[in-house]
Amino acid sequence: MKLIEIIAAEGNAETVAAIAEQNDAQDFRVGLTDESGRQVMRMYVTNDKVQAALDSLQNILSAQPDTHIHVIPVEIALPLPPEPERKEEDKAVAAREELYGEVEKSSRIDANYIVLVVLSTIVAAIGLIEDNVAVVIGAMVIAPLLGPNLAFGLGTALGDIKLMRSSLFALAAGIGLALVLSFALGMVWPFDHLSSELLARTNVGMDSIALALASGSAAALSLTTGLSSVLVGVMVAVALLPPAVTLGLVAGHGLYSLAVGAALLLVVNIVSVNLSCKIVFLVKGIAPRTWWEKEKAKRANRNYIAAWFLTLLLLAVAIYLRSLAA
Repeated sequence: MKLIEIIAAEGNAETVAAIAEQNDAQDFRVGLTDESGRQVMRMYVTNDKVQAALDSLQNILSAQPDTHIHVIPVEIALPLPPEPERKEEDKAVAAREELYGEVEKSSRIDANYIVLVVLSTIVAAIGLIEDNVAVVIGAMVIAPLLGPNLAFGLGTALGDIKLMRSSLFALAAGIGLALVLSFALGMVWPFDHLSSELLARTNVGMDSIALALASGSAAALSLTTGLSSVLVGVMVAVALLPPAVTLGLVAGHGLYSLAVGAALLLVVNIVSVNLSCKIVFLVKGIAPRTWWEKEKAKRANRNYIAAWFLTLLLLAVAIYLRSLAA
C-alpha cells in the first residue's frame, strides 16, 4: 500500500478526488487551505494502482509549479485487506519514479563509488591469488558494478539519455579503474602458481552465458518487485569485478592467452545482464509517462535488445571457436 500526498492549489480538490475514485483509492482526505491557497490531499491506494494514479496526477498538475506529490510507503495497515487483494498487490510492479530513485544513485561517479571499486579490487585480487573463496565472495558483494548496468537498462526502457550516459560512464570508470589497479598488482605481486579461483575466471563456456542471463533477469525482477535482498545473490552469481581483476592480474603477469578468457567472461557478463534487464523491463511494461515518449523508448529498447542479442551471439561464436582451438 502507498499513501500519495498531493500539495496543490485549492481548486484541484475535485479533480484529485476523481483520480482517487478512478484508481479505487481506499481512502481520500482533503486538508485545510493555507494562507498561500494550497491544500494537502491524501489518497490511500494499493501498489498496483500507484503508477496509474501518479501518471494521472502528473498529466493534470505538472503545469502548476507549486504542486508537490509525495509517495509514502505504508509498512502496516490494519485491518488487513482481503486475501485476493493482497495477492494482486504482490504482483504489482514498482512505479517508474521509485525505480529511478533506486538506480539513479548507482550511476554517479563519486568518492564513495571510487573507494568501493578500489577496495573491492584489492579484496578480489587477494582472494584470487590466495585461492580464498570466502574473500572472493566478499569482493563480489562489495563491488558496485551491478548498479550501473541496472541503471543503463532502466534508462533505455524510459528513453532517458542522461541516465544511460551517466551509467555507462560509471561502468566504464569502475571497470577501467579495476583493470588498471589489478594490472599493476599483477606486475608487482609475485605469485608462482595460478590458483583454481583465478583459473576459473579464465574459462568461459555456454553455461556462463546462461548463468549471466538468468542472474540479470533476477536482478531486474528484484528491482521491479522490491525484493532487494535478491540482489546480493545476483552480485555473487554474475559478479563483474572478479573477471575484471583476473584480466588485469594475468595480463600484468604476461599471461595473455588466459587474459583473453577473462576478457570474454567479463564481456559476456556485461552483455547478458544488460540484455536480460532490458527484456524484463520491456515485459513488465516499464515505460515513460507520455505516449510519444513511450513510442520513442519502445523503438530504442527494441534496437538495443537487437544489438545486445547480436553481440551475445558473436560472443557465443567466439567462445565456441576458442573451445575448438583448445
